[in-house]
Amino acid sequence: MKNIAVIGAGTMGNGIAHVFAQNGYKVNLIDISQASLDKGMAVIEKNLDRMVSKETITDGEKLNTLKNITTYTALKEGVKNMDLVVEAATENVEIKLNIFRELDGICNPETVLATNTSSISITQIGAVTKRADKVIGMHFMNPVPIMKLVEIIRGYNTSDEVTRNIMELSKKLGKTPTEVNDYPGFVANRILMPMINEAIETLYNGVAGVSEIDTVMKLGMAHPMGPLQLADFIGLDVCLSILNVMYDGFKNPKYAPCPLLVNMVMAKKLGIKSGEGFYDYSESKKAEKVSAQFI
Repeated sequence: MKNIAVIGAGTMGNGIAHVFAQNGYKVNLIDISQASLDKGMAVIEKNLDRMVSKETITDGEKLNTLKNITTYTALKEGVKNMDLVVEAATENVEIKLNIFRELDGICNPETVLATNTSSISITQIGAVTKRADKVIGMHFMNPVPIMKLVEIIRGYNTSDEVTRNIMELSKKLGKTPTEVNDYPGFVANRILMPMINEAIETLYNGVAGVSEIDTVMKLGMAHPMGPLQLADFIGLDVCLSILNVMYDGFKNPKYAPCPLLVNMVMAKKLGIKSGEGFYDYSESKKAEKVSAQFI
């Protein structure tokens, strides 16, 4: 696999494109919005500049990485003759299913189709294609250029060969691939999201404040980031979406999202991306100032 297409130029998509391109792969970065592509490329260049300043890569390696990426707004052109397509679009079931239906019709029969979904069933996605054996999950962690883990999720029909190839490919990116089976939330979010939800419940029930909850988890449990800060970093809308997928999938009330989380998402208090969540990011992207509603 040398030719890679990445669908979606947002936070995850541009990070995935960056990592493939930095490791010598030719990457087609695809988004329906030229503005999103421009923003995504600017983020990649900024992150590469930071790596140059830290002397982890050279100026030449930065330039080669950028040269390895070509942008497209037309899906059909962008996925033409690709060995692997990695979908990193919005975490929405219908959007992903529609993308995979279209990909199945326009990609070469041998092309492997991967999704960066953090919770949606790989089996369900594969079922809308005629190549379920070649559909797999590649759940990268944010920020992609830094985080080592890739959850490799095999659907019910994903072949052993495709799973082996994607595991080996992930290693070539300098990542640590971990194979898991296809159940709601997989491993990472099945464990992480209930913790975040419980932290929100703890705040909702008045047990402690925002900074106090995060301090307990950082200093008491050695977490690098408190659960409420982490929720802001992920995006409260994304957290809600993942919890809903698990609640629907398991029909277990322990995965039901906290009413406070639901209300914050409806009020567009989504965390860093909206400028406010559990913390106020109007002056700094660091979680230093608790949102006024929780003071």
